Amino acid sequence: MDVMTLLKKYRYPIVGGLLGLIFAVLLVTYGLFKTILILVFIALGIYLAIFIERRDILDNLFKK
Repeated sequence: MDVMTLLKKYRYPIVGGLLGLIFAVLLVTYGLFKTILILVFIALGIYLAIFIERRDILDNLFKK
């Protein structure tokens, strides 16, 4: 099997493992409450980006 086949077959476990690694590094480096605050701000950023994209706010802003 080549590498691309393995990556396609095991992409979700790989992504999950990488997310777990990032979360563990954040916990060790910053502590629980700072990590939670970072994750909250990431979630807010994702939510705002989806909101802006669905409402075409930037497209309407730059058309004028």
